[in-house]
Amino acid sequence: MLNAVWVAVIVGVAAWLALVCVGVFVLLRLARLATDASQAVTGLRERGDLLAERAHAAIDRADEQLTRTSSITASMDEVTSAMAELSRRLSVLMPVARAITTGAGAPLVRVSALAFGVNRALGLRRAGPARGQGHGDARALPRRGPASRGELTARRGPGARKAGARR
Repeated sequence: MLNAVWVAVIVGVAAWLALVCVGVFVLLRLARLATDASQAVTGLRERGDLLAERAHAAIDRADEQLTRTSSITASMDEVTSAMAELSRRLSVLMPVARAITTGAGAPLVRVSALAFGVNRALGLRRAGPARGQGHGDARALPRRGPASRGELTARRGPGARKAGARR
């Protein structure tokens, strides 16, 4: 039979065995947690490298755009200086332009209109009846009156229809 000492030894061995099993289970869980953590760190490192590459690409694009912007700014400076020079030249010519338009401008326009009219009349006279006396001539001006557009010149009454309306 078993005496009390043997029962105590068996109970102690069973407890020790249970503690060892719990310890092994905890160690296996810790090993699995360490493996998962190392995989997560590796994934984060890869993502960090990808993020760094994207950041470098964005920085390179921003540098290219800054270069373009600086060239545009330089060309705008050239345009500004050219516009300032043009403005200065125009301000020098402004009194001459005013004198031409106020003093000699009106008679000059009249003389040029007269010369154009005489030249046109001579050209139409030279064309003669062979060309239909100006009808169909490329230089002949079209009629501009309301009758040439098909509009009625008489006033319409309240019952009159509008042009182009169907019955």
